Amino acid sequence: MTDNVTSMMHSKSSTGKEIRIPGPDHPITISPAEGRVRVTVAGMIVAESTRALRLEEKGYPPVYYLPRDDADMSLLVRTKHYSYCPYKGDCTYYSIPMGGSKSEYAVWTYEMPYEAVANIKEFLAFYPSRVDAIEVIS
Repeated sequence: MTDNVTSMMHSKSSTGKEIRIPGPDHPITISPAEGRVRVTVAGMIVAESTRALRLEEKGYPPVYYLPRDDADMSLLVRTKHYSYCPYKGDCTYYSIPMGGSKSEYAVWTYEMPYEAVANIKEFLAFYPSRVDAIEVIS
């Protein structure tokens, strides 16, 4: 049984990328955020939602993911930068030009996340150091 569990926890995708499933050794939990989550840059609200999700992953501070529908996408510029997470999949980035160089690559999103974290599909997350504020308002 251990071999089956190990093979389920680590497998390769058709592109050869390692895929890992969250589990006891690396838990990831996604839950509705309490209240309203607001992200501001240069005095403007970039995103604000009562439908945000809070993702908690072992070894990282909690991250708020906001639906794209609750963001002003006209303020964001898609970049060619990308990264890969074996737990979540391919990640793409947006910059927020009005925030200047501080807000380059300030936003990340998983457009086709792995099944274990499918709830964050098309949601946006923001680096706290690259925006002015991420506020949770009760």
